[in-house]
Amino acid sequence: MGKHFSLTTTDNHTLAAYRADPSGKPKGAMIVAQEIFGVNNHIRNVCDRLAAAGYVAVAPALFDRFVRNFESGYSAEEVAHARSHLGKIDWDKMLLDVAAGIDEVKSVGPVGVIGFCMGGTIAFLAATRLSGVKAAVAYYGGQIVKFADEKAKCPVQMHFGEEDPHIPMSDVAIIKEKQPDAEVYTYAAGHGFYCDERGSFHDASAKLAWQRTLDFLGKHLK
Repeated sequence: MGKHFSLTTTDNHTLAAYRADPSGKPKGAMIVAQEIFGVNNHIRNVCDRLAAAGYVAVAPALFDRFVRNFESGYSAEEVAHARSHLGKIDWDKMLLDVAAGIDEVKSVGPVGVIGFCMGGTIAFLAATRLSGVKAAVAYYGGQIVKFADEKAKCPVQMHFGEEDPHIPMSDVAIIKEKQPDAEVYTYAAGHGFYCDERGSFHDASAKLAWQRTLDFLGKHLK
């Protein structure tokens, strides 16, 4: 459904991206922030699902600053390799990449950001630090708690797994306390429960979270 193209940031970095467009007039646009596994099949599928729901969806390749065309699956070996890049993460630079995506699609209507795992934290930071974001949805963003004192400029929705070994419920409690205006949902599931390519996929939780996501976007991307 989608196409590959490139974006250029305000600091003159060129990065790859994937874009999916709806068949009819767009309701708005969504920037999809990846996990540490790159703009892989799962992230492209998220873009395609958003396009099917009526949104232009763009997923910037957020690792392109230090490893071009990185794409990973979810085997133990692939997860370990992807995690080896964690020390190279620069939130500010990734937000420049997201901002380039926003500039690409802002002409079609209101723009939101959705992200998963690492991208969940990016989605939250986009809500607090970037202009032009009308709504942000964060799925199991493990570093959100570190930035929870930042004030969101737009409505925020978050999804966490109650059995997530990486994000304790104590972190979620802190986030709820410091972000009282955010919609925060928890599910009887583990980390990565929305991804149907992972062993931690939880169908019922994924369906409920996605419906809540679409309802949230329908309310705020107007």
